[in-house]
Amino acid sequence: MSAVTDSPTPTTLPDESGHFGTFGGRFVPETLMAALKELTSEYEKAKADPAFQEELSNMLADFCGRETPLYFAERWTEQLGGAKIFLKREDLLHTGAHKINNALGQILLAKRLGKTRIIAETGAGQHGVATATVAARFGMKCIVYMGSIDMERQHLNVVRMRLMGAEVRGVEAGQKTLKEAVNEALRDWVTNVEDTHYILGSALGPHPYPMMVRDFHRVIGTEARRQILAKEDKLPDLLVACVGGGSNAIGLFHPFLGDDSVKMMGVEAGGHGIVKGDHAARFQGGKLGVLQGTKTWLLADDDGQIELTHSVSAGLDYAAVGPEHAFLQSEGRVEYTYATDDEALAAFKTLSEIEGIIPALETSHALAYVNKVASTMSKDQIIVVSLSGRGDKDVAQAARYLLPDEKPLEV
Repeated sequence: MSAVTDSPTPTTLPDESGHFGTFGGRFVPETLMAALKELTSEYEKAKADPAFQEELSNMLADFCGRETPLYFAERWTEQLGGAKIFLKREDLLHTGAHKINNALGQILLAKRLGKTRIIAETGAGQHGVATATVAARFGMKCIVYMGSIDMERQHLNVVRMRLMGAEVRGVEAGQKTLKEAVNEALRDWVTNVEDTHYILGSALGPHPYPMMVRDFHRVIGTEARRQILAKEDKLPDLLVACVGGGSNAIGLFHPFLGDDSVKMMGVEAGGHGIVKGDHAARFQGGKLGVLQGTKTWLLADDDGQIELTHSVSAGLDYAAVGPEHAFLQSEGRVEYTYATDDEALAAFKTLSEIEGIIPALETSHALAYVNKVASTMSKDQIIVVSLSGRGDKDVAQAARYLLPDEKPLEV
């Protein structure tokens, strides 16, 4: 009689090879395998090192501004007339988004590894700004790769990175957005692996990055769980977060995965609608494949060629989703939907006018879903939304749509 073993729960994954079920793993040139194994080993040591954890906790508090508030959006709740809406205010962190959690954790690892040069990719620019920030703080050389299209629509963040001493290298290949920036960062790492650490910005890429980025962002959900219990004496009924690669979402979701009563919704970029080349919603017509080091759900044609994507938000404009999200969707633990550009812009406008909080366009996709669903829920139910970033970087772009008579803003 064969033994019966339980399937791994989401909170015990990935396995030793970096897989979340059939997703994840390492698909990289042999040149990078030693660096990835070294990074994995050092990360496991750091997790068990009280000195590392203390330094990370102290800097998250004193340099980054944790813990972030869990804010009751009273006027928005009243307007929608349904569930109580709470915003986890990652936008109040230093640099204006959740990205600093991971950038800080990874540069502390780079220091342990003896690396002196930092590279990163960025789409919306928030991860690039966070990486430039921690590189400046620790006195390391920093190069950030960014698609030239994204450099145009997120020029403010380009200037911020340069002011902190980072070199921003524009990428002209392909669609000139996030996917191409990742390609260039990987090429750089292959060439300079001895002295360089790649601070990958989302829960993507080869193992250990999806695990490591998730772990550095779990603080979002850990705080939110404690805070909502203190405020309401019960767990939320629904968690909502935008999903590009999925770092802010997995950070919010992960500490709640064992709570069956808590529903979770990830919101992808629906762009102009679910038409080939007009969106970046991987769970809407995507397929299983390998992209930039990991096996996951992505947008590709029948020949395996990566499709063009589109989103008004540069940070969601990417053809693949993090492998843990692909696993959670396949297990039915987390649901995924999408919001269009128009819906996200409407939510951007709503939160700005109703609560006096200007959100990032990425975050606005999650807010758009709340606009749809809150009124269908009862007043004793609770929604917690990851307000993953603030909209300073998006003001000029949003104004072109929402304030067409306004004189164009210049940085």
